[in-house]
Amino acid sequence: MSKTSHAYIRNMKIFLLVFLIVFSCVRLNSGRTEKPVLHGRHWVAITGKPLGATAGAMIFQKGGNAVDAACAMLAAVSTMYDVLSWGGETQALVYNPHTGKVYGINALGVAPTGATLEYFQDRDMEYPPAYGPLAAVTPGTPGGLLTMLAEWGSLSLKDVLEPAMQMAEGYPVEQDFVRRTEQTKDRIKKWPYSKKILLPHLGEEHEAPHVGEIFRQADLLETLKKMVDAEKKALSQGKNRKEAIYAAYDRFYRGDIAEEFVRGCQEQGGLITMKDMAQWKVYIEKPVTTTYKGIEVYKLTHWVQGPVMLQALNMLESIDLKSMGFNSINYIHTLYQVMNHVFADRDFYYGDPYFPPEEPIKGLLSKDYAKKRVQQINWNINDPDVKPGDPYPFEGKTNPFLGLLKEWSNTGRENTVKDERSMISYDESFTAGTTSIQAADKMGWVVSVTPSGGWIPACIAGNTGIGMSQRMQSFVLDKRKNPYNVVEPGKRPRATLTPSMALKDGKPFLSFAVQGGDTQDQNMLQFFLNVVEWGMNVQEACEAPNIVSYQMQSSFGAHEARPGMLRLNSVISLKVREYLAQMGYDLAYSKYTSGPITAIFFDWKHSTFWGGASNYGDDYGIAW
Repeated sequence: MSKTSHAYIRNMKIFLLVFLIVFSCVRLNSGRTEKPVLHGRHWVAITGKPLGATAGAMIFQKGGNAVDAACAMLAAVSTMYDVLSWGGETQALVYNPHTGKVYGINALGVAPTGATLEYFQDRDMEYPPAYGPLAAVTPGTPGGLLTMLAEWGSLSLKDVLEPAMQMAEGYPVEQDFVRRTEQTKDRIKKWPYSKKILLPHLGEEHEAPHVGEIFRQADLLETLKKMVDAEKKALSQGKNRKEAIYAAYDRFYRGDIAEEFVRGCQEQGGLITMKDMAQWKVYIEKPVTTTYKGIEVYKLTHWVQGPVMLQALNMLESIDLKSMGFNSINYIHTLYQVMNHVFADRDFYYGDPYFPPEEPIKGLLSKDYAKKRVQQINWNINDPDVKPGDPYPFEGKTNPFLGLLKEWSNTGRENTVKDERSMISYDESFTAGTTSIQAADKMGWVVSVTPSGGWIPACIAGNTGIGMSQRMQSFVLDKRKNPYNVVEPGKRPRATLTPSMALKDGKPFLSFAVQGGDTQDQNMLQFFLNVVEWGMNVQEACEAPNIVSYQMQSSFGAHEARPGMLRLNSVISLKVREYLAQMGYDLAYSKYTSGPITAIFFDWKHSTFWGGASNYGDDYGIAW
């Protein structure tokens, strides 16, 4: 064959490759989605449950702002139990149009009195338990909701809780709740208050509620009424709206609600005390931020995993992603390696900023540190033992844990614990629990929330109707694994929960979040790139196929890691799969590999909202 023929064949191969990349990008921008984009002019409300979104719409129709609506959605989804309940934790970002600033809400509970390192070690535990009263930190969601509502809402607590109170009185239960409850009923039966509420058909073959059955929660309804009564009493005494809402806060954390919660917790072997409840507080914080090609991206700081997305964007900003092609071999490899580097940093350096030692967040978010981490990537094969970097020099300090850093490794963490936590499948531990909430209005308020905790199987605290959190399991008991996240009374565990917000030209650009565990910032990173790099609209970006790395440590159960494990969407081509396998990846496949994501895009050209929600799960939105 002549040189000309060889050149022709080579050029044709290049042409076909370019054509396939361009064609795939054209298809991505074709507007063909399984769910339609939500378009709104006045407001938009999106969350993980259809009834939750309806609660938000009800509040908007009453004249409430996006904060009021977000709080109503939070109350509603917390009443539905399968992915969270009232005893869990709430994390939020709020954009205030009057100040032009983004604020963070830290409503994560803390380890109670008695939850010491020695307490768990004396019981031969490698990590705190995943279920039951010993898994509980103090409840955070009520405090987070009441703080947001008092500081930035416009309606009364009575108005905002009305949809949730109607649901507590009785609502038709959905499939996910039924499935989760029936699957975990043997564990639920160990807790008397949970059994009474969650298993209405005790002794029958099917003991959980049936799909469509009216599910009633008289104890929870009474608790919510007590909070509204506290507001009403304060108003009758001449208190203003804000003071009256905080009166409800006091009744929950210092009054008779707290007393029954603590009694019910301790009766079942829990450690939470009245002092723990009274001393806990919500923090209104300044979020951390970075810029990606001129777009400001905001996250809560390192008491959650949110900064990993900012670290990843800092690393990716210097890399020409567009030239690789969407979900090409190089693109997937690049995302996987970047995520492994930033999650290794998370696993070693992130913890409660209100407890020593002080985390090196300034160095972790340094653009120069990101450049250093990019230089450490192996571009040819997967590195199964990516280690945390050393961000301290990038803030002018010396790392106090260099010895621990040298010994640290993710390899050998597979299947390390064989006890009751093994009932959590490894894949489920990366995705279980949590929901997300997005709300925005024409006045300019924007809210992104990722609440979680108290999911089924939930241990209910006494006659409050409130399922306790399971977040204690995210602590470590060995400082060699993470010296910043060792359990201690009064301390917050480093959580996975991570609402997101982005501004462009000083105005809201995106508000987005996702349910799931350690996959959250992986999903959020790819969603953001889908919009910014690949030109997708908000719904296309929610539905687009993505990848999931399992190389980092799980934040749940046995804290396993699966170095090299990569979950691909089933649409990924055979050729891409073959190359990735040759590069050392252990591949798995799913039809859906992300989410469910909820998001709002702000169309300033037309002064409208575009809402998106993933094309599976119960996520749902309403706009007007």
